[in-house]
Amino acid sequence: MSDVITINTLMCSPETGVCESPETKTEASNMSISPKKSAVHILYFSDPICSACWGIEPQLRKLKMEYDNYYEIEYKMGGLLPSWDIDSKNKIKNPVELAHHWEEVGDYYGMPIDGDIWLEDPLSSSYPPSIAFKAAQLQNEEQALKFYRRIKEMLFLEKRNIAKWEWIEKAALESELDIDLLKTDFEGEAQRLFQEDLEISKKMGVRGFPTLFFSNAEGKQLVIYGVRPYMDFEEAMLKLCPQAIKQPINKTHEGLFDYYPTLTTHEFAVLTDRHENDALDILNNLHKLKYIEKYLSKKGALWIRR
Repeated sequence: MSDVITINTLMCSPETGVCESPETKTEASNMSISPKKSAVHILYFSDPICSACWGIEPQLRKLKMEYDNYYEIEYKMGGLLPSWDIDSKNKIKNPVELAHHWEEVGDYYGMPIDGDIWLEDPLSSSYPPSIAFKAAQLQNEEQALKFYRRIKEMLFLEKRNIAKWEWIEKAALESELDIDLLKTDFEGEAQRLFQEDLEISKKMGVRGFPTLFFSNAEGKQLVIYGVRPYMDFEEAMLKLCPQAIKQPINKTHEGLFDYYPTLTTHEFAVLTDRHENDALDILNNLHKLKYIEKYLSKKGALWIRR
């Protein structure tokens, strides 16, 4: 019989780097998914309001720049916050308690998170932005990922309630998605796909987010659970695909901002292998020279390609 684990919704531990899911779930099953095109398949269980998932953005962005030719990544939504009407076992019982916790987590990971959203316009659920992402995927995977990134920037830095359609629509427009089609799919097929993601999460024993299953064609599987250093992601890739050759990163500001139109200071530091303070000095200088724009939140900046 599998061990049963009781989970506390939204409690993202800085030490483990995990945002735990709202239900009681079992330990991971032996279910795995083989690559369809690339040497390695990554099945990534995430959630739009998962602060720990925001914490691994630098690692995922670096992995893409160095090993993009060797893997494919498939995003599954986890359903971190169905609603605030949940059982009393949860450590965080209302949005006000989450505000300070979020900022602690952001400081720990080095990624800017403004917790005041939970004081000013708290989200009632993470389901609407999750379903909107599934609707975006029905149109175009690349644009869907741009949309997913954008709603996280809106939430963590701009304090936008991304459970509201007005912000979902704005992010979709900025990601060049068809709004009418998105709305139709949001109310239809995307609902089914989201429920399918939740079922797959249960079958695979996902206990929290981020959880990433790395698999290869030989059936070998490795799991990265929580916020881990970049070397853990690279090691998983090379264990499953020993022939993978690291691609050099163009560390000029032109090269980086051409690849990623927006970067946090920590992301720039990770991608350029620099100390955080050095990265900040470089970015501030680029901003003074008008090479990049700057969105300044309470907890840090988002640097934007002009």
